Amino acid sequence: MINAVGRVDWKKSELLPVIVQEVSTNEILMMAYMNKEALELSLNTKIAHYFSRSKQRIWKKGESSGHTQAIHSFSIDCDNDTLLIKVTQEGVACHTGRKSCFFTELESGETNSEVEVDTTASYGVIDTLYHTIQERKLADPTTSWTAKLIDKGDNTILKKVVEEAGEFCFAYKDNDEAEMIYEAADLTYHMLVALAVKNISPDRIKQELVRRFDMSGIAEKNARED
Repeated sequence: MINAVGRVDWKKSELLPVIVQEVSTNEILMMAYMNKEALELSLNTKIAHYFSRSKQRIWKKGESSGHTQAIHSFSIDCDNDTLLIKVTQEGVACHTGRKSCFFTELESGETNSEVEVDTTASYGVIDTLYHTIQERKLADPTTSWTAKLIDKGDNTILKKVVEEAGEFCFAYKDNDEAEMIYEAADLTYHMLVALAVKNISPDRIKQELVRRFDMSGIAEKNARED
């Protein structure tokens, strides 16, 4: 007998699209991806685990926010390459604090649901800012500074990163604590813009720092030079 994971046609892709539906209302909450490991974890624990393409790792839904998904059923489509799971959603599904990720009308751009939960504290200001920058990518450059900056292209973005890094250094030399904080915030924002353009989640920076945590700076530098 084929086991559950083996029913998936993994030859098409290493990532399985997963549609997530609220069991009590049948509302579509989100769409995510699972690799084999994430599917196995989800089957074994009945708690939704996904593979994040931006974070490049397995993540348990709600690991930061506490907004977990208890899975009631798994259904695979006729092509064996898409999954539908029905869940009980704890809290909200979307990082914006809305119940569902599908809250924007495509043609008008208008939102059709309100924020139910302030998720800033749950996800942290860096992750929240990164997601906001991602959302601004397709905004009107005449009304959004982030969209305007991205629209001007790589050279402008990188020029701002270098400029803010320089201003932080001058503030450091001047021993101006308030200015150092201000310029560090500017530098962080512009670095996040650059990362967002390349779809690199700040979580991957955290992962790299964790990797280095038990490694001396000298050993890490030598490893890069080998």
